[in-house]
Amino acid sequence: MTATTTTTRVIRDHERPLWRRVLVTREFAIIGLLALVIIVASATIRGFGQPITYNYLLLDVAPILLIALPMALVMVTGEIDLSVGSMVGLASVVTGVLTQAGAPFGVAALAALAVGLVGGAFNGFLVTVVGLPSLAVTIGTLALFRGLAVGLLGTTAVTDFPELWTDLAKAKIAGTTIPYIVVPFLILLVLFVVLLHFTPFGRGIYAIGLSKDAARFSGVHVERTKFILFMLAGLVAAFAGIFYTLRFGSARGDNATGLELQVIAAVVLGGVSVFGGRGHLHGVVAAVLLIGVLSSALRLAGVTSDVINIITGGLLIFSVVAASILSWAERVRARGGPSRFAATS
Repeated sequence: MTATTTTTRVIRDHERPLWRRVLVTREFAIIGLLALVIIVASATIRGFGQPITYNYLLLDVAPILLIALPMALVMVTGEIDLSVGSMVGLASVVTGVLTQAGAPFGVAALAALAVGLVGGAFNGFLVTVVGLPSLAVTIGTLALFRGLAVGLLGTTAVTDFPELWTDLAKAKIAGTTIPYIVVPFLILLVLFVVLLHFTPFGRGIYAIGLSKDAARFSGVHVERTKFILFMLAGLVAAFAGIFYTLRFGSARGDNATGLELQVIAAVVLGGVSVFGGRGHLHGVVAAVLLIGVLSSALRLAGVTSDVINIITGGLLIFSVVAASILSWAERVRARGGPSRFAATS
């Protein structure tokens, strides 16, 4: 019976044309909605279609784009990291404190990256070795990292950074209005896409999200895989913290407060299941850009930040509800499969 059901599902999955299996997905629905919002906003909101608007838009969403990449992989395994926003703040403070103490900026930045790596390893150790749930662990480290950041600087801020670096963080690629931060993001995007979709390590990530026990029996190193992903999340969050510091020219203990919620919202909106086992990076990137474009357009239209948050939250809830309805419909369709298969045989 199980073999018949599996065979039926495979046949039903592939009875649709390839273009429908590729294009008729949640991820491409987000991409289509992104394109629609850009077109409508450009036609109806004064100033939205200007190149400078897209420049500031990319600068605003850059930290979210960066952190969403490893966060997506962590969530595909069924885990979560709520500490990334606090790690951005801690990396910012470490960069500022060391620069203020006279260290070369390159040394300060490397130290901040090392802090991110250690913080991610700490999360990974508690989750994979001690066996604690990632939600509880990262709520704790969210408070821990933020407390360290505020404790190091208090209510003061470091604003004296080399002009070369602050200018570079806001500089545009020659002949365009695209900021340079897009370059490291694209490099990381390619690396994460290859890692997730074209390597045995990536297949192991999906397997863990579907079933840890089955993945383990299949030879996947479950704990090691999760540990590596938490380290990557901490490292990329620290890099985002360095960019955040240079972009605004200020290192503060409260930098990027609440950023983790924006990252998680974008990842879920982009099609990554909160239960693990499903998700693609092109959907995540499109969701980050969709939220950024929507927020930018609404701000230019004079909408207050509170209303923008309500609209963004409503969009996220709608996407989750819609995904649940589609999943239910697929289950109903699958239950009707065996009898139909038997009848046609």
